[in-house]
Amino acid sequence: MSTNPQHHPPPLVVVMGVSGSGKTTVGAALAQRLRVPFADADDFHPEANIAKMSAGIPLTDDDRGPWLEIIGDWLASHAETGGVVSCSALRRAYRDVLTAGAPQAYFIHLHGTPAVIAARVAGRPGHFMPAALVESQFATLEPLEADERGSVLDVDQSVDDLVSQAVDLVQPGPATDYSNPDQSNPTHSNGSDASNPEETDR
Repeated sequence: MSTNPQHHPPPLVVVMGVSGSGKTTVGAALAQRLRVPFADADDFHPEANIAKMSAGIPLTDDDRGPWLEIIGDWLASHAETGGVVSCSALRRAYRDVLTAGAPQAYFIHLHGTPAVIAARVAGRPGHFMPAALVESQFATLEPLEADERGSVLDVDQSVDDLVSQAVDLVQPGPATDYSNPDQSNPTHSNGSDASNPEETDR
């Protein structure tokens, strides 16, 4: 009988959501807690994409394609070391590109209402995503599906609480079930069952 502990690679996580949901803040804090590298997907955008978004022009799938592939390559290259990347990943097709080379990646969807997200974006001067694009982001958003590895967390919480819940979800071993109605925290999670985030209040 082998006495070697079972090998569990460090977590590989995509913190997703529309602009203004707190992806970068939560993602960076989560990576620090997990002691793995962090990357912000915005840093991988070519200048042409940034120029379009700054002008209030939504990106097309042709614009996003090469960008998503670069992020997917980053995830694949960190499969053994672990890592966290913040990325909008609004559509299922986009997430499929991200996980093509890293199927073990786990999505943490930070969800809030359009009103809450618009207020957050409006309060971020200098960011290249104008508040006018928030509506288009919600129109693009496709909730995590049942066969995707991921969970939905309500943004109406502190960063520390969100990070603690995310750690519970992505680390090997028993995790707190935040979707259990007996829990005091109303955050939805799953493992493999990601319900429609539009049912979440904020």
